[in-house]
Amino acid sequence: MYKIQSAKLLKEIMTNYFLGFKDTSKKIAWCTSVGPAELLRSFGFEVHFPENHGALLGATRTAGDLIPESSKLGYSNEICSYLTADIGSFLKKQTPLQEHYGLEGPPKPDLLVYNTNQCREVQDWLTFYAKELNCPIVGITPPRHVNEVTDAHIDDVSEQFKDMIPACEKASGQKFNIDKFRETIKLSKEATDLWKKVLWTATVSPSPISFFDATIHMGPIVVLRGTQIAKDYYEILLKELEENVSNKIGFLPEERSRIYWDGMPIWGKLRPMSDLFLQNNAAVVASTYCNSWVFDAFDPRHPFESSARAYTEIFINRSDEAKEKILAKLVKDFRIDGMIFHDAKTCANNSNSRFGMPQRISKSLGIPTLTIEADLCDLRFYSEGQSITKIETFLEQIESAKTVNR
Repeated sequence: MYKIQSAKLLKEIMTNYFLGFKDTSKKIAWCTSVGPAELLRSFGFEVHFPENHGALLGATRTAGDLIPESSKLGYSNEICSYLTADIGSFLKKQTPLQEHYGLEGPPKPDLLVYNTNQCREVQDWLTFYAKELNCPIVGITPPRHVNEVTDAHIDDVSEQFKDMIPACEKASGQKFNIDKFRETIKLSKEATDLWKKVLWTATVSPSPISFFDATIHMGPIVVLRGTQIAKDYYEILLKELEENVSNKIGFLPEERSRIYWDGMPIWGKLRPMSDLFLQNNAAVVASTYCNSWVFDAFDPRHPFESSARAYTEIFINRSDEAKEKILAKLVKDFRIDGMIFHDAKTCANNSNSRFGMPQRISKSLGIPTLTIEADLCDLRFYSEGQSITKIETFLEQIESAKTVNR
């Protein structure tokens, strides 16, 4: 069975990251996943990401027991299930962090920081904790759904970055140091460039990494951006994958079809979903989700402006027109035979199937598309039998079409 050997190191790195929160002498900031982590690290904060905790709740299938707790406070079952599961975890005082790392829960924050480039929920989410924990909160509200990111957008977001500095100084007890900020940007840039190369090894057949593998190996680029640890890990992972490419070793020796996954993972079904595609000799080799932590724009020479651009031009923050251009290039680069759109019930912002995009993609690129209904954490919205049937039928149709065209 194909295994990525670097996974052993990954487990050690992620364990050390969580165990590091036991050191109560460190200042802690909570940050949204595609938020200004680099600025926070330049002040010496250790950074916790509530969305990462939400994904953990989904992957361990504990979210279903926790979401009803937040519903009692009036949080709708149709808003982000990361939010409802995480707040439910806080209210019920239950978390996988207890069993796996001996932590009572996420570390108590000294500062809460959000960026609404992905959704409004993150602001509401962290505002809940600001009130509950009597903690200061600051954030960035960039323009949303933009077609082209303009200089005016960058000026706006750059100023919002700078406006956070006094709150960061007060919570950390440290003065802002532009050189430290440049250094964290440099490390993030180096790590994200390596992460992109890791993902792009999947342009080769047989691919050495699948979408499902990438959702696991993305851990350091999410929670350890701006550190040497993340950079070092992706150097090691990339070397392993490039060696596999040279030796023609892939996770699926015979790729009968190459699939693009659009939208969020179904965290509670990662393994069975991965197995389903493998059993059908279908290689899921690319995604909008894992690419979310590819930040080409970072530039340590211009830390504020490049941070503003990197965090504003992300895929989820773009217009449908811009997204379709990005997808067209990725479909070509990864030689995609078909696209699967995950319509996540509680994540409208990262579900791209609701306004006709699958039909437009199919028409413009000449590839079939399929939409499945599910969710990132709340498995009540997922019909496994129905989804398996739809996916298997879709893959059979792709294979039949390829056979006819040979």
